[in-house]
Amino acid sequence: MASFNEAREHPARQLWDQVNDVHAGMLGVEGADMHMQPMAPHADPKTNIIWFYTKSDAELTRAIKPGTRARFCLVGKDHDYHACLAGKIEVRAEPSKIDEYWNSVVAAWYEDGKKDPNLTMLAMHVDDAEIWVSTGSKLKFGWEIAKANLGDEKMPDVGVRQHLHFA
Repeated sequence: MASFNEAREHPARQLWDQVNDVHAGMLGVEGADMHMQPMAPHADPKTNIIWFYTKSDAELTRAIKPGTRARFCLVGKDHDYHACLAGKIEVRAEPSKIDEYWNSVVAAWYEDGKKDPNLTMLAMHVDDAEIWVSTGSKLKFGWEIAKANLGDEKMPDVGVRQHLHFA
């Protein structure tokens, strides 16, 4: 369950933890005439980069040009955390990152493993994000809705929203 306190006091740490806890989110390239698509993130909080394995001939990869921006959206595994991250994205066949994040799930997509000629990485340099943390408690949600409808307080307190900027 996502913590309201952590969302208020340490939103960046919570964001990176959530990115690393999901199996996939939706990645889209701004200005490309294509829908967002599911991609598995591998976050490096020290550099504010999310790494994605991909194939060099993929439509998404071909849409990325110098200076291209992307958005990555995710829903936490408990459905009480939502985030949208934005930043520049580039194609980078980074051998150290290929090794660092390699696992059996990734290996299943590449016939020649780490030596696959189509294997490359996308590096999304996150500079902006917005998070929403909501209550997972039906009781709290119901209480807040009742208070808003019965009293002078018209906005139910069922979540936290934060905007984050990264260098």
